[in-house]
Amino acid sequence: MIKKQSHPLVFFLFCFFWLTSAKGQNFFYPENFKGRVVSTSKELGAISVQNLSRGYATITDEDGFFEIRAQAQDSLFLSGVAFKGTHFVVNDGHLKQQLVYIPLEEKIVALDEVVLMPYNLSGNLAKDAAGLGPQQVVTASTLGLPNANVKPLMQSERLLREAAMPKFNVGMLLTLPFNPIINEITGRTKMLRKRVARDKRYIMSEKMRQVFPDSLYVSKLGVPQEKIADFFYFCEVDHRFIEVAKTDNPLLIWEFIKEKSKVYKKNNTEE
Repeated sequence: MIKKQSHPLVFFLFCFFWLTSAKGQNFFYPENFKGRVVSTSKELGAISVQNLSRGYATITDEDGFFEIRAQAQDSLFLSGVAFKGTHFVVNDGHLKQQLVYIPLEEKIVALDEVVLMPYNLSGNLAKDAAGLGPQQVVTASTLGLPNANVKPLMQSERLLREAAMPKFNVGMLLTLPFNPIINEITGRTKMLRKRVARDKRYIMSEKMRQVFPDSLYVSKLGVPQEKIADFFYFCEVDHRFIEVAKTDNPLLIWEFIKEKSKVYKKNNTEE
């Protein structure tokens, strides 16, 4: 009895033709599976899509579209921060479709109710206010910050400090500051000094005006409401203005503006 032996060449040819066939190629080279995730959420980008059966992975674009290599019976796992993990099994029908829609369910994180009660407050305003007691006002001075008591400069004062000649120091012997010299020659420094003086008078005028309500100037002094700002500018030019303003004495201030109101009304009447 003759025993047949399989020839290696025949086995090699069989494997070659099977691998080059469509079925063989699909086994080793899966098709591109095109899908899109859908949800009530508008944020559909950067959702992870994994082919658990073959180890492929990708993410969705901002509109939820994705493309991944897959074959029938492959298991896909889709997950995102705002969505529950979803398993999706690919079948032959899915591979024949141009686009497969996969719904995702939003993940709702329910937190337990938390009641915050800082400083042992009860929520009763009357009770809490009585229990707090006097509190220290927090300022730069109370915190001990450097330069806390330094009065901030006005804009005109900062400009003057920049333009004027600084205090003498040894370094000025080596590098003479030219800008202050030019400002003195052109008159800019003088102009800025006048601006600083004007701004200071204006601040004092506003402070004097706030000593009494505007209604008092209208009813008692007869100054029209729309003319009050002009009236106090009229008071500023008086040589006694700064002296009176610095007293912070309401009686002296009232006598001063009462006297000036008579002159102001007379001048406006003559006009």
